[in-house]
Amino acid sequence: MATTTLFIFGAMGDLTSRLLLPALAQLLALEPDREVRLVGVGRRDVSDDEWRERVSDAFGDDMAESARQVAAQTTFRQADVSSADGLRTVLDQAGDGRSVLYFAVPPSVAQQSCDAMAELDDLPDDVLLALEKPFGTDEDSARGFNAKLARLVPENQVFRVDHFLGQSILLDLFGIRFANRVFEPVWSAEHIESVVIRYDETLGLEGRAGYYDKAGALVDMMQSHLLELLAVVAMDPPASLNERDLRDATGAALRATRIADGDPVRSSRRARYTAGEAGGKQLPSYVDEDGVDPARGTETLAEATFEVNTARWAGVPFTLRSGKALEPAVKEIALHFRPVRHLPQQFSGDVAPNVVRLTFGPDAMSLRLNVHDGTDPFDLAATELGADLGEGSIRAYAEVLSGILDGDATLAVRGDAAEQCWRIVGPIIDAWQADRVPLEEYPAGSAGPDGWRRV
Repeated sequence: MATTTLFIFGAMGDLTSRLLLPALAQLLALEPDREVRLVGVGRRDVSDDEWRERVSDAFGDDMAESARQVAAQTTFRQADVSSADGLRTVLDQAGDGRSVLYFAVPPSVAQQSCDAMAELDDLPDDVLLALEKPFGTDEDSARGFNAKLARLVPENQVFRVDHFLGQSILLDLFGIRFANRVFEPVWSAEHIESVVIRYDETLGLEGRAGYYDKAGALVDMMQSHLLELLAVVAMDPPASLNERDLRDATGAALRATRIADGDPVRSSRRARYTAGEAGGKQLPSYVDEDGVDPARGTETLAEATFEVNTARWAGVPFTLRSGKALEPAVKEIALHFRPVRHLPQQFSGDVAPNVVRLTFGPDAMSLRLNVHDGTDPFDLAATELGADLGEGSIRAYAEVLSGILDGDATLAVRGDAAEQCWRIVGPIIDAWQADRVPLEEYPAGSAGPDGWRRV
């Protein structure tokens, strides 16, 4: 296996130590023959020894021998990657094999770096660019950034990272949907009445005001992660799960998606938390959190209903919801089936529509069925059949990182998909900025505002 040089821009940041380096350690443990040369890059003057200590701490005490070798040999380069001279300093360290430039930096710095990269005459042919979300701030800026990237490298060398695409439950979804006769023929509007994709968590702001107060739940979660999940649920079956076929299928699903009834006022809701206890922690009101500007009106709970205008899904509402400081924590993809066309007389009891739920971490699947209950042979009750799918064998970031190091963009967001996600939420953003949708409140630790229809 050829050696890949992984440059991490923003090497001393939280993203690198909390997510990227632990994911790399796990990947090296699972694939000990993988050859990786790690180079940290940042503006601070950091010695190689300091950087190696940081890498070792992030890798953990029980790191594999392959990870130990990477940690011992890694180096650090001080450079301003937003300048052409700084980039030359970095790329001079590239080896003979593939080079990956991972932008673990704010989006504005990544864009400045790409501007500076356009000034270079000797960009390696096989360099890969890995960029964290958000990809632009609206549809036009995403399109402009994509055009800029296209002048640097081909699209299949751009990895727009959405770690939700590496979630093991999403990978389980492929098998559940396509490899089981019991589900594959009924995955359509003929049998499914509604779809809910929900990511409610008990965590509050957790010191992320610098980013979150400018983004909010809609941009942080729905515009990227949840719409990518919607695309996988709604896509037509691809010929294969390779990069071209899968991303063509999800891209087509996103192009067909829009806010329900074309009405962002009726089809979206927003709220923010007030003081309360969630996840065993006492939380202040969101507006009293450090770094929050109350005048922004940032939401911590976003919900919107979309429609996918294809023959497969016409008339089926797709409701996406994500929020903070909520209990219970509900993280799932739920497909609600239509009632049976005819229920013979004599049946009694509680007959509920069938529901398939795919739950995030620990991953699980459940199926709600109506079965015989009690002594009366025709008395029915709903019961849940469940399957524990485990924690997943690999971290989401490790799954994505594996594809990047291999040059396989299957689990990366393609440029047109990034633009479509902004197009889809654009009418909601406009309506919220115009205060056409009220910003409601809910106590931290509750299930959301009183009066909201429970999804």
